[in-house]
Amino acid sequence: MKKLLPYAFIAPFFVLFAVFALFPMLFSLWLSFHQWEPSEGLAAMRWVGLENYAFGLTDPWFLQGLWNTAWLGLAAGLPQHLVALPLAFFIHRRVRRGRDLVVGAYFVPYISSSVAIALIFATLYSKDYGLINAALAELTRVPLIGAWLPFDPASLPDWLGDAAYTKPAVAFVVFWRYLGWNLVLYLTAMQTLDDEIFQAAKLDGAGAWRQFFSIALPQLRPMVFLAVTLTLIGSLQLFEEPFILVDTEKGVARSVMTAAIFMYQTAFNDGDFGTASALAWALFALIAALTWANARLFGKGGSHA
Repeated sequence: MKKLLPYAFIAPFFVLFAVFALFPMLFSLWLSFHQWEPSEGLAAMRWVGLENYAFGLTDPWFLQGLWNTAWLGLAAGLPQHLVALPLAFFIHRRVRRGRDLVVGAYFVPYISSSVAIALIFATLYSKDYGLINAALAELTRVPLIGAWLPFDPASLPDWLGDAAYTKPAVAFVVFWRYLGWNLVLYLTAMQTLDDEIFQAAKLDGAGAWRQFFSIALPQLRPMVFLAVTLTLIGSLQLFEEPFILVDTEKGVARSVMTAAIFMYQTAFNDGDFGTASALAWALFALIAALTWANARLFGKGGSHA
């Protein structure tokens, strides 16, 4: 009996994992090969093979969603790392007093509620009452600056109502929210680097940028791989920010409809859970492929270092 006690203690985890994680995942895989109307019960499931995959992957709106996902992923994800890496290096080398406060300020958006963030930025982006347009209106009245701005006070941007501005507006929110997360990752990795190497490089005349590119960056390759992988996964699963910020009833919502939003609408608006499940597994395969490519890229770079 005593031999069974350890298994009894860990059994709740495996039971919960099986019920709430493993079963839904396997059921969605099985469902992706079926056509099913949930209101009619499990007996209504009809085997259709790969039809859901063929239909979903050739749907023009899903392809548009993939394009939007890629655009937002690059526009929001790439700047996260281009800013977080040198910023983390600067904080690590220059900021001594109050470092935790500075890092905490950058990290707050990551742990904040998505709904709260969306409400704040929806107010900032408001065409008539938002602080962004109010600031732009004042800048247009400055002679040297107003001449360079592409609009005047009478035609300020409708950030969340015009497709030309909606994508950049949503991308900035995603960038702002996850910058602190990448900053913490890189700063944590930098704290493990040997400070004597930087001191020796400084004595040899290496400036801050030379130390960053020649010493810090090569040693941060494993963390860069992890951070970029997490960004890839998060970008392909992007849902909350565009879904909450842009009203789905507006036509402009199509300009920021990601693959995840399209899957949600296919399942819960159209009631086509089979196609939605097929698209979910297709997106999983895409994430796995990009993660593998990212590992190969950094692996080759690491082998030549």
